[in-house]
Amino acid sequence: MPTLLIVHHTPSPNCQALLEAVVAGATAPEIEGVDVVRRPALSATASDVLAADACLLGTPAAIGYMSGALKHFFDQVYYPCLDATRGRPYGCWVHGGSDVTGAVRAVGSIAGGLDWRAAAAPVTVTGTPSRQDLESCRELGAVLAAGLTD
Repeated sequence: MPTLLIVHHTPSPNCQALLEAVVAGATAPEIEGVDVVRRPALSATASDVLAADACLLGTPAAIGYMSGALKHFFDQVYYPCLDATRGRPYGCWVHGGSDVTGAVRAVGSIAGGLDWRAAAAPVTVTGTPSRQDLESCRELGAVLAAGLTD
């Protein structure tokens, strides 16, 4: 069974709401045959990444960059996963108070260094998530999970 790994840092209620929307999309009843595994960024391991067929990454924007927790995740998995995960589909969502550009760029840069391929455009949210923001996160989860059933 294909596995979708969701790695997240959810230090706020807004980040938690976005994570829950992503998970709802990835585990929608019409998507069958995909194992969805959730790991906080500080406890996700290279073994988790190696066992997955796609990765979904969620982070707050912190001082113009991804969270330290997601950066720690990348630091831990980069070299152990570099060769074995080339071409891996991934997606991401980023939440911030105002500007998330640097965080999106940083995630894309490291994922690009791993030679992962973006399976969907990043979902970016500033401020309190709107109904549309939550729907975009649901769609992101669904797109990544459904892409594993093809």
